[in-house]
Amino acid sequence: MFKRLILFILLVSCVAGHAQTYQLEKGNNKYNAFAFIEAQKIYLKLVEDGYVTYEILAKLGDTYYFNDDLKQAHKWYAKLFTQFEDTVTPAYFFRYAQTLKTVNKYDESDLFMAKFSSSKGFDTRSKILKEEPNYLEIIELQSGRFEIKNAKEINSYTADFGPAFYTSNNQVVYATARDSGSIIRERHTWNNQPFLQLYTADTDENGVLSKPKPMSSVINTKYHESTPVFTSDGQTMYFTRNNYDNGVYLQDKKGINKLKIFRSYKNKGTWSKPEQLPFNNDEYSVAHPALSPDGKQLYFSSDMPGSMGYDLENEFTRSDIWVVDIMGDGSFSAPRNLKNINTLARETFPFISKTNILYFSSSGHQGLGGLDVFASSISPDGSTGEVVNIGKPINTTYDDFGFIVNDDTKIGYFSSNRPGGSGDDDIYRFLQLEDLRAKCEILVTGNIIDKKIGNPVKDATVVLLDMENNKIDRQVTSDDGTYTFKLDCDQPYVLRVVKDNYTSDEEVIATPTSSGLIDISLEIELNRIPVVDCDDIGPLLDIEQIYFDFDKFNIRADAAYELSKIKAFMELYPQVSVEIRSHTDSRAPDQYNEVLSDRRAQSTRNWLISKGIDASRLTAKGYGEIRLLNQCANGVACSSEEHQLNRRSEFIVSGLEKFKDCD
Repeated sequence: MFKRLILFILLVSCVAGHAQTYQLEKGNNKYNAFAFIEAQKIYLKLVEDGYVTYEILAKLGDTYYFNDDLKQAHKWYAKLFTQFEDTVTPAYFFRYAQTLKTVNKYDESDLFMAKFSSSKGFDTRSKILKEEPNYLEIIELQSGRFEIKNAKEINSYTADFGPAFYTSNNQVVYATARDSGSIIRERHTWNNQPFLQLYTADTDENGVLSKPKPMSSVINTKYHESTPVFTSDGQTMYFTRNNYDNGVYLQDKKGINKLKIFRSYKNKGTWSKPEQLPFNNDEYSVAHPALSPDGKQLYFSSDMPGSMGYDLENEFTRSDIWVVDIMGDGSFSAPRNLKNINTLARETFPFISKTNILYFSSSGHQGLGGLDVFASSISPDGSTGEVVNIGKPINTTYDDFGFIVNDDTKIGYFSSNRPGGSGDDDIYRFLQLEDLRAKCEILVTGNIIDKKIGNPVKDATVVLLDMENNKIDRQVTSDDGTYTFKLDCDQPYVLRVVKDNYTSDEEVIATPTSSGLIDISLEIELNRIPVVDCDDIGPLLDIEQIYFDFDKFNIRADAAYELSKIKAFMELYPQVSVEIRSHTDSRAPDQYNEVLSDRRAQSTRNWLISKGIDASRLTAKGYGEIRLLNQCANGVACSSEEHQLNRRSEFIVSGLEKFKDCD
């Protein structure tokens, strides 16, 4: 009977293990087909049943990560690192670092980015972290330039994002997954939401959106349409669509349907049948078009060959920003990669303002978490400038993207999946209160350091002055000795630090001509030595050995120099008394050494008295060879250097506190 019971248990375990293996294989097939929601359900059930492996936790986290739910991704990546820390691959250092930002754990995020950097030193994401270790302070410089509101008038419970100005109609066109009822809506396996359609919304003088309605069925199909852009005359439209044309749904070699950009012309109020752009391809995605102000360049996002964001571990690419020239006949040049702004992570959703500022979203440049909106100026030759995070409140720890702005009205829109919205992604409108980098500012940070011991100094006062010595600002350092000032660019300033009982220090600085961060640390040192009763102040005052000529007790010139430090100390602390102790080595008779050392101590005392120190504050005693510091007693063979250690003077203080017996 017992054998039958064991056999039954083994049989049940085998069946259960087979079922789990089957479910894992099923989940992996869904994952590999980018059906992340269906894969997620399978992985969650396996974990619930107690079947937890490295692969399951990693891919379960990925199903949330690739759907931009970084908070849930953090939950599963945290379990992955807790249970399998020694075997986690470098790609997950980066992903986990991104999710840690979402839960405001920036220090921990930087730690994992440093681990990622050590494993992938060539990675542009690693380089950016090294160049901007204080990126949070830099982001603060750009923050506070926008006033935002949720465009709740048009947002639905599903995804609403990717707004575009349709200026000729005084409208905004955007993508939404809402169910209009006009088309049979299929759901996408990636996120289990209905496919996106393009909608129009009217705008008023304050940018408030209203009357959302779907665009023509010539534009909208049963698959994805999103992220349009219009020429300034409103007669040409570029937009993103699934690889679906003439009723044919096409896939790449792995069975994945990619994205393509289409173009349509308006004729007598009607949009023409959309046509594909020639640089589309079944094997990679081309999406999110944006036009230069003069309409001569088309920017877009793509993972085409030559993109920087190839993921070796998962065999897919992260998109880059690309650009093509639009020729007079409507044809296009070869695509060019904007290498100055692209990273090995994701760059997407470009927009070019009237003033030739390229706005885009990225997870590779230093941000607050998820996708952040960045800006870079475009020069007349097409080159791009410094990449700048545009700060809060546009950017958050969540995904923030699809930024557009009217430079004339300062009204614009962007998309975000931050909490408090109507659904998944929401559209927000904003008023730009201040131009990006219009006010060039420098963040000056630093530490006040104790020059002697290297520790930070708290409660030091750091004063900011102009060149006429007028005080501009002041700060008192905290426990870590740090200070921070926000200064104007291209201006001279003076930084001065003061603290009781310390020397002061100051530095003249000239701020750079462009916004950024500079670090200036200042060093100060005590001018009042911190001592307590019974301290030997010789080492504290860096007093060298007090030398006497052989068998002599008169004060030599070099000894006088060292004793002047004792004199200065006693003048600085008039309440203290000093006992002078003189010691010899053991190379003469004991009694002789005792007498000699006492004469030397008395000679030292007399010298200090002759320099004005009150005799009542000085005592002197010779100890001969009775307090040796090593083994060099009578009869022990020692080197001259070893004997030298025992020939010394000590200066023992008292009177700083209640008098103590220092023996």
